[in-house]
Amino acid sequence: MPLIRESSYRSPFWLPGGHTQTIFPALFRRVRHVTNRAGRLELPDGDFIDLEWGGQGARRLAILSHGLEADMKTGYIQGMATALVRRGWDVLVWNFRGCGSEPNRLLRMYHSGATEDLHSVVAHALENHPAESIDLIGFSLGGNLTLKYLGENPAALPKQIRKAVAISVPCDLACSSRELSLLSNKIYMERFLVAMRAKIRAKDRMFPGKVDLTGLSSVRTFQEFDDRYTAPIHGFKDAADYWARNSCRQFLPAIKVPTLLINARNDPFLGVDCYPEEEAAASGWLHFETPETGGHVGFPTFGNGGEYWSEIRAAEFLSS
Repeated sequence: MPLIRESSYRSPFWLPGGHTQTIFPALFRRVRHVTNRAGRLELPDGDFIDLEWGGQGARRLAILSHGLEADMKTGYIQGMATALVRRGWDVLVWNFRGCGSEPNRLLRMYHSGATEDLHSVVAHALENHPAESIDLIGFSLGGNLTLKYLGENPAALPKQIRKAVAISVPCDLACSSRELSLLSNKIYMERFLVAMRAKIRAKDRMFPGKVDLTGLSSVRTFQEFDDRYTAPIHGFKDAADYWARNSCRQFLPAIKVPTLLINARNDPFLGVDCYPEEEAAASGWLHFETPETGGHVGFPTFGNGGEYWSEIRAAEFLSS
């Protein structure tokens, strides 16, 4: 598909730059919580996933996947859910393992390529909802997960999967990790690591001797954290192996579902390898839109009934 270089997004003049457009929605946006029917999905390995439904039994269902250290109550998840319910969709939102109020049961947690959990959520939706079609929407890490899910084994996808939207996606995990290690991104890196260190300490209490806490407080980058914890806990050799095997960029050419990928050019989390222009240009299915501004999972706008541009754009693509 042609690359969509002329995006309709225009950032407010008083929110200049990628950092401002990233931070303002995260700190100041307030969104009505539209998902109100809670459930729990028991997984084959003995773990669980918490989820919530919104809507009234519509024929189209959207499944929303959040980003790193977020959850199903995060503003951008509920904002998108609200926009879709207004337009006649039902929505299903879910917490990755360990991202809810209750720790998950196993030593393993979630990671950028854990598509087996998305497979379980989709199967659960098909068994418990009357929808004739399912659309997938993923943000940041959840966007990487969604695109990997679509491309790693497209022949195995349920026929009900109709379209997908992925927003602010670190398509190359190594590249994004390098960007986040920059001094200019220290505020984000440390915020993530505070939460991630806490989860490792909780795992140590649940499974004494299974993780090594030595030097945990001094971990300052994803390279260090993923080498020491994410990779060995989830069966990868090291951070480089984890990133290489789970970056969604390698799976994009195999996608056979109409898909919109939106990555802002000023996203502080993304480096040059996170913009898969060649793959999009060669694909008959992948639409790649690159607004000049928007930040990371930002795209703030005002008016529009409280909806952000990314929500309006996603609904437009899914409806087309």
